[in-house]
Amino acid sequence: MGNLRHSRLLRAALLACGMASLLPASELKAASILTPGPAELIRKSSAEPFGLPTALLSAGGLRDKWLGVLRRLDDELVQLAICEGDREGCVSPEALRFLAIVDHARARDGRARLGEINRAINLAIRPASDLALHGQIDVWTSPLATLARGAGDCEDYAIAKFVALHQAGVAAEDLRIVVMHDQLSGADHAVAAARLDGHWLLLDNRRMAMVQDSDARNVRPMFVLDRHGVSSYADAPLVADVALRKTF
Repeated sequence: MGNLRHSRLLRAALLACGMASLLPASELKAASILTPGPAELIRKSSAEPFGLPTALLSAGGLRDKWLGVLRRLDDELVQLAICEGDREGCVSPEALRFLAIVDHARARDGRARLGEINRAINLAIRPASDLALHGQIDVWTSPLATLARGAGDCEDYAIAKFVALHQAGVAAEDLRIVVMHDQLSGADHAVAAARLDGHWLLLDNRRMAMVQDSDARNVRPMFVLDRHGVSSYADAPLVADVALRKTF
């Protein structure tokens, strides 16, 4: 029964981020977030997942969307801090659920800590498309809002993991969200990434096992997000008149 349920959830996850590709081209263009705008090359090293040079974006829809998420996170982090200091008086069930996930992860070390966050967040959120949840595509949601809804698509999972990992003790410089293009399906996908012992592990909502970036197959990294903003990988187009057609 457990395997059957996992299979159904996996199929739902794959569909949830692919719904955008079913929309008319005019709607995709109107909802586009992959129009990054000007970029300034500020770092060129292998410090990012996949070991490729990146250019920090100074404008564009994707950057604006991510900065909006970071602003909402400020409010949620205050709520989490209040609830962590007084759990009995906490009025947010979602904050208590999130803190419980973080507590279990803090009790582990190294790869086990990352795996605990990946597993717990994957199980806490039901895969669903933005179109089904919000009536529009490319809606990025902060963790407590996602837990309150109980559903989300790949970037919602990735954002929740990004925050939970940091709350569990992973340094901010070792955390990223990566947007990749799946070359088999032709769709885009977002995952959290965490650096451990000099290697980047990808935390994917489509699987419980974590994969090292060097072992990822049939994907092309496009953008990487962190506390500083959004960067484009050097070989990704800086002008893309398409929406984020997700596979989650």
